[in-house]
Amino acid sequence: MGAIAALVAAPLIARPQSAQPPAQTPQPGQPGTVPPGQQPPPLEVSVTGGVSAPLPIAIPTLPAAASVATAAGSTDELGYKLAQVMTADLKNSGLFTPLGADRLKPVAFDEVAAPQFDYWGGTGAQALVQGFVRANGDGTLTVGCYLYDVSARTELARQGFVVSPADWRRAAHKCADTIYTRLTGEGPYFDSRVVYVSETGPKGRRIKRLAIMDQDGAEHRFLTNGQSIVLTPRFAPSQQSIVYMSYVDDRPRVYVYDLGSGRQRLIAENASLTFAPRFSPDGRYILFSMAVAGNTDIYRVPVAGGAAQRLTNAPGIDTGGSYSPDGSRIVFESDRSGSQQLYVMNADGSNPRRISFGGGRYATPAWSPRGDLIAFTRIAGNFRIGVMTPSGGGEKLLTDDWQDEGPTWSPNGRVLMFFRYYQGSSGRADLWSVDLTGVNLRKLPTPLDGSDPSWGPLRP
Repeated sequence: MGAIAALVAAPLIARPQSAQPPAQTPQPGQPGTVPPGQQPPPLEVSVTGGVSAPLPIAIPTLPAAASVATAAGSTDELGYKLAQVMTADLKNSGLFTPLGADRLKPVAFDEVAAPQFDYWGGTGAQALVQGFVRANGDGTLTVGCYLYDVSARTELARQGFVVSPADWRRAAHKCADTIYTRLTGEGPYFDSRVVYVSETGPKGRRIKRLAIMDQDGAEHRFLTNGQSIVLTPRFAPSQQSIVYMSYVDDRPRVYVYDLGSGRQRLIAENASLTFAPRFSPDGRYILFSMAVAGNTDIYRVPVAGGAAQRLTNAPGIDTGGSYSPDGSRIVFESDRSGSQQLYVMNADGSNPRRISFGGGRYATPAWSPRGDLIAFTRIAGNFRIGVMTPSGGGEKLLTDDWQDEGPTWSPNGRVLMFFRYYQGSSGRADLWSVDLTGVNLRKLPTPLDGSDPSWGPLRP
């Protein structure tokens, strides 16, 4: 992937004097204006309302400064595809009702910085996204995007990115992130990737391969060939490597896969069974579980290798560790009380305390990147995805299906991805996501079945 350079300080397009819209100052009775003496309310999207009142937003095709052939298609074609990706991102968030390029008039290049607010007010859109595509002399592309409040006739944000033609989709995701962040006040998450286990074959003989894709399912590729079963992949904070469990020679052990070279290495050379790995937030350690003499405890080992440090020391099974964002605490699951429950301890293993007390069992905890919540799987008849505070309060279940498990957080801590097994003998599983309202539930597109997702950090 090529680097993406952001252009934020200077104007992307100078507003041409001849292209000023005829009603730059709102007039009484015009579409999209407010009565004299009144100010339009600030344009914002409530992230607590879910899909109850999504914001209408117009996203026309991005015009090209000139029609130029590139390795990713002509700039005219890219302008349409960029608008389509932004439309899908914002629609999938559940907070917007996009009016896509197919329903809107074309925008001339000199209108990008001078919107025709009369027209856009008549479409019913409350917000407007305009932008452009320009081919640069060095083979790169500049993608610009502007966000407007249609009623107030004001510009809310502008952003531009210089990308290689191969990275045009990333520019669209970053533009969508700019819009989402400005209108919701939440952090971005569209320009991110997911690693997961791709599955195929009959239930008793599933072929499981590591796969990676963008958060919307695009740019999909397989990382392993399926000769050994793989489970629980997790991104490194740097996004340059993945830690996972693999059954090489029918023994579960923890490996690190380097995305740049495609090489993998065993992280702990011992005869014991190791599983459930996860990186520390600073990328210096790998947390994992190891079964020794019939007892399973949580250990950590330096990424560079060395002796493993034992962090738990209680009879039973301790596993599924996940660090708090600041690295000071670890949430994990344990059956030390007689049933599978969630515990929080200090990063050195001291002061463990139980935080789950609802009916049933609790598993697969994952600490939010914002630090305010812990996601989990609750097992009580069926398997459901839920969240609670790190002290165990405010428990809320977000799904209600036969078997939902393995939550992983979006980079902004607003959305959870998980996998759903289907009833019956097929062994099928798919990836799903749900936001914290529990309302915006959707299935993610994957070429084959999918399980064990890990949502990576926002890409640089």
